[in-house]
Amino acid sequence: MSPERSHTDGIHTTPVTDRTGTRELPEVADTEAFGAELATVLSAGDLVILDGPLGAGKTALARGIGAGLGVEGRVTSPTFIIAREHRPGRPGGPAMVHVDAYRLGLAGSDEAGGPARGGLDELDALDLDTELTDAVVVVEWGEGVAERLAQRYLVVRLRRDVDTDVRHVEWEWVTDK
Repeated sequence: MSPERSHTDGIHTTPVTDRTGTRELPEVADTEAFGAELATVLSAGDLVILDGPLGAGKTALARGIGAGLGVEGRVTSPTFIIAREHRPGRPGGPAMVHVDAYRLGLAGSDEAGGPARGGLDELDALDLDTELTDAVVVVEWGEGVAERLAQRYLVVRLRRDVDTDVRHVEWEWVTDK
């Protein structure tokens, strides 16, 4: 980790170029801006797994990543369509595939504590591993399952303070051995 830190509006921030880091995001606009900043270190082939409870800011973060990548179309929650592809908006830029794994049954667990029934088969049916070479794949609710799509991936965990509405984010680049 880099010992250098930037300082903005009284909040110490960790550069997104660090393998791990944390941030406080006081406003939704800050969450989107953080996503755009993350996009500067992402390229086609990267897998980003977003985790956090409902209302934590996963879709706002994905919207920021899409804006930072310059993809076409409005980035909204793909809850009911499961996955949405956004074409590159810049010559040579990557596409972005935005997946909401919640409805795949991946966010819950069965009685034995494993992934909910059907989730793994449904994830395989999306064929996301073939998309990884051409796009940045952003998966909401995918922690615990989507990691198997790539040997190197970024996990971003968000939580929202219910009293202040401030989002807290931590990220970690993971490389499976």
